[in-house]
Amino acid sequence: MKLYYATNTCSLSPHIIANEAGIVLELERIDLAATPRLTAGGQPFAEINPKGYVPALRLDDGSLLTEGVALALYLADQAPDSGLVPAEGTPERYRLLEWLTFISSELHKAYSPWLFHPELGETAQQAARAKIAVWLGLIERHLHAHDYLLGARFSAADAYAFTVIGWSKFTRVDLAPFPRVADYLRRIAARPHVRAAMRAQGMAVAAAA
Repeated sequence: MKLYYATNTCSLSPHIIANEAGIVLELERIDLAATPRLTAGGQPFAEINPKGYVPALRLDDGSLLTEGVALALYLADQAPDSGLVPAEGTPERYRLLEWLTFISSELHKAYSPWLFHPELGETAQQAARAKIAVWLGLIERHLHAHDYLLGARFSAADAYAFTVIGWSKFTRVDLAPFPRVADYLRRIAARPHVRAAMRAQGMAVAAAA
């Protein structure tokens, strides 16, 4: 399988999940700054994914799968014994879907596009940061009784949450009021498969403690 990715985007999430599941991905970087957006090989990305954004996953049968939540579930389901996704039909499966949907529709969309485009204006960005603070407060309270979003074990939802909340530093979202969230990010960042995905995508990786 091939993952089309861009550094410091949500394409980190499926890469982490693949690593945790023991799936080796071929990688192709997309230049999001180019017009039109281009693959590392110089092909217009729109020819591959008409939506024009990452992540996108070329499956072994040659078809293309898009949308981060779909990729998270697909990759995690390839390794059911990994614990990344609960079994179909279980209450825990729907809790995973609940978290993935929340991260995608609320948390992700509060960070991006609002905090990725200064031209939208400071008023809009401050409103986005205020909404993000509400959602981080919800996660902070949840982590009071749980190590991870589904409980004691790392799941596909944690890979996505780590990716999105990880944008806080360069989007000027203050995590100081959320010490459990900050500790949660540090613990996930220390996972070897997470660090490997970040390095492969050209991201800065903190020195191991």
